[in-house]
Amino acid sequence: MIDIPSAESTARAFEDRFGRRPDGVWSAPGRVNLIGEHTDYNDGLVFPFAIERRTWAAVAGRDDRLLTVHSGAMPEPAQVSLDALDPADFDGWSAYVFGVVWAMREKGVDLAGRTGFDIMLASDVPLGAGLSSSAAIECAVALALNDEWDLGLTRRELIYICQLAENGAVGAPTGNMDQTASLMGRDGHGVLIDVRAETADPVALHFADEDLELLVIDTRVHHEHATGGYGERRASCELGAQLMGVGSLRDLDEADLPRAAELLDDVTYRRVRHVVTENARVARTAEVVAADGPRAIGDLLVASHASMRDDFEISVAELDLAVETALAQGAIGARMTGGGFGGAAIALVDRGRADLVGEAIEAAFASSGFTAPIVFTVNPSDGARRDV
Repeated sequence: MIDIPSAESTARAFEDRFGRRPDGVWSAPGRVNLIGEHTDYNDGLVFPFAIERRTWAAVAGRDDRLLTVHSGAMPEPAQVSLDALDPADFDGWSAYVFGVVWAMREKGVDLAGRTGFDIMLASDVPLGAGLSSSAAIECAVALALNDEWDLGLTRRELIYICQLAENGAVGAPTGNMDQTASLMGRDGHGVLIDVRAETADPVALHFADEDLELLVIDTRVHHEHATGGYGERRASCELGAQLMGVGSLRDLDEADLPRAAELLDDVTYRRVRHVVTENARVARTAEVVAADGPRAIGDLLVASHASMRDDFEISVAELDLAVETALAQGAIGARMTGGGFGGAAIALVDRGRADLVGEAIEAAFASSGFTAPIVFTVNPSDGARRDV
């Protein structure tokens, strides 16, 4: 969007575009999910952390009822009126922004008498890489409007607004793990989320203390959650819960799997088995990293990837190759992260070995004829905030 995005560069881009300084600049991070995939919409457990890659939103009020959004990555700004908020009219990337305003209205925010705003977006969260660039946009915009309109909404309320925007305006049937991580992240910590209990507890990860780094391998195989396999997987989970006679798969544990194998067809059973065992792995990972440190969680990460590959069937060849190569190069653990069908893998590696592991993965991709991946490290970072 902007060559070197930051709060100040986004403010300058706003001024260049709109001819005045913004009222402020807000930002929200992308996230890496350490473990816990497709468990959030099953009322389960997830363990993500916010990363230092962020989306910035420079915002200033207008005198009329129009909402105007611009990004340096898009040729033309998008515009809609507060009097005509209909998700059917939202187009492309702007749905993440206008969807937040629509969701605020749907959640009871009175838009009568409110003026519109101009907004400039900038981001260094890779698009379509499984690092939740969409939630970063939603959360930055939601936090900005909460301040601009003096709504007094809590971060928990903003999480549900952003989830509704994703589900109802964008059409992606996701849970709220991404928005929770983006809004509740804390430097050096993961966020252990219990979706059913509506809790989000910080857990120190101690990566730096143990001289570890988390490597992200963006396969550049882009996915779209609003279409295809994501919705099918969610439908399978709902069917499995119905046939097992429970409200959600969170009501099952590993002791229920033999009965599930008898009642369910093979595909539905494997979808259920992934969610049930993944919930157990998330809980165990939080326990182990707190008690024994991050070097002890490698097997749990590897088991998670195997479950997503074999039971949930959301991996792709590029993700499998990234994980296999990282492990062969001595990674503590590795797994795909995000919704699947593309996106990114992660690998927990010794500090100083990230470049070597990354080079090995790049070579493996080249040998297989795959598009060259983008490889970089991330750190557990703070959540959404006002920067300027």
